[in-house]
Amino acid sequence: MQSIYLAGGCFWCVEAVYLKLKGVHSITPGYIGGATNNPTYEEICKGMSGHAEAIKCDFDDKKISLELILEIFFIAHDPTQINRQGNDIGTQYRSAIFYTNLDQKKKSQEAIKKAEKHYQNKIQTELSNKLNFFVAEEYHHNYYSKNPSSIYCNALIPNKLKKLQSIYPNYFKS
Repeated sequence: MQSIYLAGGCFWCVEAVYLKLKGVHSITPGYIGGATNNPTYEEICKGMSGHAEAIKCDFDDKKISLELILEIFFIAHDPTQINRQGNDIGTQYRSAIFYTNLDQKKKSQEAIKKAEKHYQNKIQTELSNKLNFFVAEEYHHNYYSKNPSSIYCNALIPNKLKKLQSIYPNYFKS
């Protein structure tokens, strides 16, 4: 079992993608990469904590590779945006990979190089080992499933899932 921390905009959207992947054991939404200890969602939204909204992705590397986890990450959001994803603007929505060991760092660097071939603009994804992760408030956990009528989620997540499922049909749960 491995863990990696991924920030790709709103954590509700990132969480929804990785919860659907075979081999992913658990997803925990939270805040990472900033200076504030035990930040609240309200503090994160103000953009003053330095933290990014992120997920802790625990996965079985015998069932799904880190390379595939990262490949999906670079398709599931726009890594060329600086401190934003769509209408979500601020450092809390930055693209970032927080690795737990040197092998993950190396594979993340390779994934960035591979992803650069698919984008016209430069990849802006931060790479860091600053693992000061704080678990988000409970109501953020499994947010999309708990809030199926959320206009925000429904505007973003279904199309994202449909696209990824068409590219990686064998890796998505039914």
